[in-house]
Amino acid sequence: MADSLSLPVAPIAAGYDHSSLLSRNSAFSSRLLPSKCFSSGKNKLNLSSLGQYSFHSLHHRVTPIRALDSDVPHPLHKGSVDFKSKKSYEQWDSLTSTFSGAANIPFLLLQLPQIILNARNLLAGNKTALLAVPWLGMLTGLLGNLSLLSYFAKKKEKEAAVVQTLGVLSTYVVISQLAMAEAMPLTHFLATSVVVGSGLILNLLNYYNILNRRIWQIWEDFITVGGLSVLPQIMWSTFVPYIPNSILPGAIAFILAVAAVTMAHTGKLSEKGVKFVGAISGWTATLLFMWMPVSQMWTNFLNPDNIKGLSAISMLLAMTGNGLMIPRALFIRDFMWFTGSTWGTVFYGYANIVCLYIFNSIGREFFIAATVGLISWLGITLWRDTVVHEYESPIRTLKELVFGS
Repeated sequence: MADSLSLPVAPIAAGYDHSSLLSRNSAFSSRLLPSKCFSSGKNKLNLSSLGQYSFHSLHHRVTPIRALDSDVPHPLHKGSVDFKSKKSYEQWDSLTSTFSGAANIPFLLLQLPQIILNARNLLAGNKTALLAVPWLGMLTGLLGNLSLLSYFAKKKEKEAAVVQTLGVLSTYVVISQLAMAEAMPLTHFLATSVVVGSGLILNLLNYYNILNRRIWQIWEDFITVGGLSVLPQIMWSTFVPYIPNSILPGAIAFILAVAAVTMAHTGKLSEKGVKFVGAISGWTATLLFMWMPVSQMWTNFLNPDNIKGLSAISMLLAMTGNGLMIPRALFIRDFMWFTGSTWGTVFYGYANIVCLYIFNSIGREFFIAATVGLISWLGITLWRDTVVHEYESPIRTLKELVFGS
């Protein structure tokens, strides 16, 4: 994810290497500096001219991303980072990237036990045991991972893209095991394999800017229609049998999604409408993952005894994995990512820990440790981001996150 950031151009201190500063921001130098600030025929700064130019306009920063602009790869905004805070800013940039990459560990540990258990059952010839794993739910999660992979690959957020790639691969392994146990129809598995293979290759090529733009647009349209069709169907199915079992929500959403994509390509939507359609895939994927804790809590409400079947360690890993990505989402002001990560941390991981504590499935020490750890992490994240941006209050940080600059 650090690849989407360029180091800020800050006021130049005595003894600083000016050429190295420009080399890291060469893509922006011509439009950030007036032509008189360069020596003729050379890509060097004319220091005498720079004395007449305000350095406070030379800051490359990450945009606070509005909901409709959440898929913009390399935005700029009006904020500034003073030179005196440049080091702490870069350190926090690096740390948030590291935290995001470290989320791979808890997420991998979440899926690994299921993979190992499935493998043991397959080797023992106990295929019936794999019927307990819902292939439709796994397929939904896979689609969510693919959509978010495309979102982060487009933004050049390397660490987050790696997390989603790991999610795609680990989920695909489980789906492959289900297919071997005949718990998933073979035709569905083959179609899934084509989509997964194509998605991984297309995202890799797009990340390195070697993919035809038209092909990428087709892929984005596919995940937009797929995500928007699946989301309402999953939400509806959660409350069956209290509501009638129907495919109507998914069918209606599919028709609307196809219509929206068609109108966007035929110029029948306003610029804001086109941006809205472009942001659908990322938001639907986020909402799919956000719905998981809602579904889990609904199940807990209907069948309190099932709570004993929840693993406290798994819930802690879910809270940790999502929590590790919050600092990065806040740092680059990605409201969609921040919303999904915070929701997963609080309502999927921590809320289930609360349920386990209420029903005496975990001890007080475990609950207190998880509570203190979560509050401390969120507090430190907000405080540190406010400090590196030299804001007087975290309210400005949250305002930028939600409303943009």
